[in-house]
Amino acid sequence: MAHDGHDHDEHKPGAEGPAHAHEQGHESTPADPHGHSHAGGPAHAHEHGHSHDHPHSHAGEPAHTHEHGHSHDHPHKHEGGHVHPHSHEGGHAHPHSHEGEYGHDHSHEGGEGHAHPHGAGHQHDSTPGGESHEHPIARQSALPQGAGAGKLLFLDAFSGIAGDMTISALLDLGVPLLVVERAVACLPLEGFHIHRDHTHQSGVVASRFDVHLDTPQPERTYRSIDDMLEASSLAGPVKELARRIFLRLGEAEAAVHRTPLDEVHFHEVGAVDAIVDIVGAAACFVYLGAEVVASPMPMGRGFVKARHGVLPLPAPATVSCLAGVPTYAVDIDAELVTPTGAAIVATVATRFERWPSILPERVGWGAGWRKLPDRPNLLRAVLGSPAAATEATAGSHVLLEANIDDMTGELAGYSIDALLHAGAVDAWATPVTMKKGRPGLVLSALAPVAIADQVVTTMLRETTSIGVRRTPVTRTERPRRLIEVDTPYGRIPVKVSEGPFGPATIKPEFDACARAAAEHGVPVRAVIAAALAKVG
Repeated sequence: MAHDGHDHDEHKPGAEGPAHAHEQGHESTPADPHGHSHAGGPAHAHEHGHSHDHPHSHAGEPAHTHEHGHSHDHPHKHEGGHVHPHSHEGGHAHPHSHEGEYGHDHSHEGGEGHAHPHGAGHQHDSTPGGESHEHPIARQSALPQGAGAGKLLFLDAFSGIAGDMTISALLDLGVPLLVVERAVACLPLEGFHIHRDHTHQSGVVASRFDVHLDTPQPERTYRSIDDMLEASSLAGPVKELARRIFLRLGEAEAAVHRTPLDEVHFHEVGAVDAIVDIVGAAACFVYLGAEVVASPMPMGRGFVKARHGVLPLPAPATVSCLAGVPTYAVDIDAELVTPTGAAIVATVATRFERWPSILPERVGWGAGWRKLPDRPNLLRAVLGSPAAATEATAGSHVLLEANIDDMTGELAGYSIDALLHAGAVDAWATPVTMKKGRPGLVLSALAPVAIADQVVTTMLRETTSIGVRRTPVTRTERPRRLIEVDTPYGRIPVKVSEGPFGPATIKPEFDACARAAAEHGVPVRAVIAAALAKVG
């Protein structure tokens, strides 16, 4: 059973995914300026700017990082299996060439040396979607672990989202590449390496992250991948988040193919890409520790050739992954949101809005591979502090309202409960007569400013309304305290509201009184009276 939909990046055209039948392979040249020889060794990472020429000899080495800048020519010879990061700072002259409709022609030969752009004729053009520039690229300083604590991380997916774009944007934001490398090194995977570089789109310099195969990969089922993650030495929070993302992806595929979850297959390249993208992204999110907010997802249109035939866009697995996530149509014949990207954003984001109230502090850009006709193919990650609304300008609360004429009473009652569970301090429905004399109701909720967006999301998700009005409001509250009193029917909580507004208001908690009355077989009024007597 195939995994339908890209697991790497629809923006990286041509990588043969688990379902899409794109021929994968950077067009390779016989010469190998890097001179890499990898004998089926474990993953290693390349991090460079652009074109460079320096032979390396690696005999089955463990993970290593190349960080390059300007064009240079200096041989390196590394014996044995040691890690050897070396950095060359400066500009770049790194043309990328992606040929064909989907670009990216990878050619990998068994377990021997790989004919590949980072092993065979490292000649790349930063197109599609990129521009060549000959000037130094200064990266942002690395963010320390926990830099996002108490802050918002906004994923602005105006061109969609994919797994590698997510990691690219977070690396560009300042998450160290070592965070991804160390997470991936915790997994028993071999025969691939990861590569980071940068590109230009519409004048914006963006990072790009990619997973390249060195040797053929086995097919993996959801069950085998989840067992591998569970048994790995990943840090607990990273492991838990990665498993949740993969579960969402696996459940989406199982729903599309009507097959048991454990039997979902992730074929070849897609399995490795998805594993690295999901685990790497999870490690980045945990490293930052920010609350993730995302924009609504743009849905491209058209069709794509997949392992089992032609699929409509957005891909079926993508739509399943985005259950409960706001989406909107885009007039572009392209896959903008991949299943992996959908699974990641739907799992990590606490809410979705066009732009949150945020004080931006730092921005990172992640680039996709496809050239889009009307916009740069970028994912923007914005880290900042929540913008505190002042009572004088925005109110302490927001009144949320929707006029509805096609919802049943049962659904209205359920929606009120859902709004309260979402954090609304109050919710209610008011009967009204709408246009054409139709009976309807106004569903209202009062929410604190800080959580108004998540209450809006709940109102749109749980009702038939297509819009919600927002009115900033303030309210004057009596100081209140909660006490407990002992009665013949047990301990009852009582709310006491005081302040310079006349006599105090004393009210026993009704639910507690009702439970006590049921337990003792007495009227609720008797329990309420007993509680009030104790307060007096």
